[in-house]
Amino acid sequence: MFIAFLFASIGSFAQSNQMQLGFDDFKAIVLQHHPLSVQADLMKEKGEAAVQMARGGFDPKIGTDISQKYFKGDQYYSLIDAGLKVPTWFGVELNSGYEQNGGQFLNPENSTSGGGLIYAGVSVAVGRGMFIDERRAELRKAQIFSKSAVVEQRLLLNDLLYEAGTAYWKWFKEYEVLIVYKEALALAEFRFNSVVVEVKAGDRSAIDTLEASIQYQNRQLALQQAQLDFKNAAALLSIYMWQNGQIPLEIDTNTVPISKEEVELTTMDPNILDRIDSLVASHPYLQRTRFKIDQLKIDRRLKTEQLKPLLNLKYNALNQVVGNNPFGGLSINNYNWGLQFSLPIPLRKERGALKLAKLYIQEAELGIIDQQARIGYKINSAINEWFTSREQTTLFKRTVSDYEGLLNGEREKFTAGESSLFMVNSRELGFINAQIKYVELLATNQRAIINAEYALGTLYVE
Repeated sequence: MFIAFLFASIGSFAQSNQMQLGFDDFKAIVLQHHPLSVQADLMKEKGEAAVQMARGGFDPKIGTDISQKYFKGDQYYSLIDAGLKVPTWFGVELNSGYEQNGGQFLNPENSTSGGGLIYAGVSVAVGRGMFIDERRAELRKAQIFSKSAVVEQRLLLNDLLYEAGTAYWKWFKEYEVLIVYKEALALAEFRFNSVVVEVKAGDRSAIDTLEASIQYQNRQLALQQAQLDFKNAAALLSIYMWQNGQIPLEIDTNTVPISKEEVELTTMDPNILDRIDSLVASHPYLQRTRFKIDQLKIDRRLKTEQLKPLLNLKYNALNQVVGNNPFGGLSINNYNWGLQFSLPIPLRKERGALKLAKLYIQEAELGIIDQQARIGYKINSAINEWFTSREQTTLFKRTVSDYEGLLNGEREKFTAGESSLFMVNSRELGFINAQIKYVELLATNQRAIINAEYALGTLYVE
C-alpha cells in the first residue's frame, strides 16, 4: 500500500512544488509511527505485566474442600472445610476458616460436633524459605525485568533511529549529487549547442563539436546513474515511513531533503573525551547486562537458601461454635500445631545448582568487562570521526570555492580565445567532483554525529 504523504509541518514548497522533509521531522515520524517504535512501547507494558503477574503470588486465596460419602442410604462421612489463606512477603502465611464434619463412620479425629469449628493461625518457614523463596524471588526478578524493559526499549529505538538516520543522509547525499549532475548536464547541453553554432559560423574547429558532444553524453550517463541512486535511496527511506505502525508510506517524488546550505556542522563538547569512563558506565547496553546479573544473583541467593533444611511450623487456634455465638467456647487450650522437617543428604543437587548459579554470574561479569572495552572503543572512534569529518567538511568547502574560481577564470579565458574547450571541460569536471566530494563529506559528518550518539546510546532519550 503506497500513499503519498503530505505533512504540512514538514517543510515549505520549493519553486517546483517540492516539499521539504527535514531530518527532525523525519525522526518524529519514525518514532511515532514505525512498527518497531510501536513494538518498543509494548516492552514497558510487558515489564508491568510481569510485575503484576509476580505480585499475584501474594494474592489472598479463598477455597472450599467438600468430601462426602453415601452408601445404602447411610451417610458415612461429610467433610467440609472452607477458608482463607493470606501469604505475606516475610514468609509467614496467615490462614483462617470454618470446618464442619459429621457422619456415622467419621474418623474421630475429624469430629467437630454439631456447630463446627472455627480456626485461625499461621504457617512459618523457619528453615528453608525463611529469607527468600520462589514467590519472593519471582517478584524481585519481575521488578528487575520491568526496569530492564525500559532499557530494552531505549536500545531498540536507538537501533531504529541509527538505521533511519543513516538512510536519511544517504537520501540527502544522492539528492545533492542529482542536483549537481542536472546542472552539469544543462551546462554541457548549452555548451554543445553554442559550439555547434560557432562551428557553423566558422569561428571554431569541427573537432570541438566532438569534444562537446562527448561531454554531453557523459553527463547524460552520470545523470541517469544519479537518478537511479536517488530513487533507490528514496525507496530505502520509505522503509521507515509508516502511518500508525500498520500502513506503509512511500516518499512522494516531489518530496526532497533539506538543502546543503541548511545543514549545520555541530560541535561536540571538547571535554567529552575526559568523561568516556562515566559515559561507558551509564551505557544502556551495559545497564541491560547489569540487570541480567542482578537476576542471576537472585537465583544464586535462592539456590543458597535450598541448602538449608526444610523446617515449617504450623499453629491454628480452634474454637467450637456454640449456638449463635462463634466465640462462645474460646480457650487457649484449643489448638492444633504441626512441624515438617526434611533434609536431603548429601545435598548434591542443591550444591550443583548453587555452583552453576555462581558460574553464570562469573560468566556475565567477565562478559561485561569485554563489553565495556568494546563500547569505549566505539565511542572514541565515533567521536574522532565526528571531529575529523567536521574539520574536513569545513576545509573542503573552501576547496569547492577555489575550484569554482578556477572554472570561472578558465571560462573567461575561453571567451577571450586564450583557452581551449578541453581545459574548460577539465576545470568543470574538477568543480563537479569537488561539489560531489563536499556533499559526501557533509553527509559523512551528519552520519558521524549519528554514529557518536548511537555509540553513546543517546540517540533516543525519553
